[in-house]
Amino acid sequence: MTAIEHPETAAEPLHFECDLPDPPEKVWRALSEPELLAAWLMPNDIEPQAGKHFSFAGPAAPIECQVLDAEPGRLLRFSWRERPGADDGELPAFDSVVTFTLARTAAGGTHLRIVHDDFAPAAQPVAAVSGAGCRLSLDARKNLVAANAPSMMLRAA
Repeated sequence: MTAIEHPETAAEPLHFECDLPDPPEKVWRALSEPELLAAWLMPNDIEPQAGKHFSFAGPAAPIECQVLDAEPGRLLRFSWRERPGADDGELPAFDSVVTFTLARTAAGGTHLRIVHDDFAPAAQPVAAVSGAGCRLSLDARKNLVAANAPSMMLRAA
C-alpha cells in the first residue's frame, strides 16, 4: 500500500544535511539567484523576498512556488506546488514546503540543512528521488556532480 493508493497516508519529511567548504554568502547565491539555482536544480525565476511567487520549469509541468521566508545567508523557505502533467500517469499532485538553513561552520564553510516537508495528505514524496547524499560544488570551473542527486549538475559560483 502506498500513499498514492491511500491518500490519508502522510509522507515523512525528507532531511538532508552536509558541510560545505564555501561560506554561507556563496551558498546563499547558489540558492537565491535564478541562473545559479537553475544550474543545479531547474530553470526558475526566483526572487528571494518573502511573499514573492516564482516557478521552476518542471520536467512535465511548472512547479509553482512562493517564498515564505528569506534571510540572506541564513534561511530560504518556499512553498512547492507540483501538478504533474498528463504524461505522468498516476503521479499525484502535491503541495509541500522546502527549507534551506545555512549556518557558518568553525572553518568558515557552511552547514547546509535541507528539509522538504508539509506534504499535502494526498502526496507521495516525489522529491525523494533526488535524495542521495549532499555533495555540492560551488565552483563553476570544476563542473562537479551536485547536491542531493548524483545526476544533477551544479555550476554555481
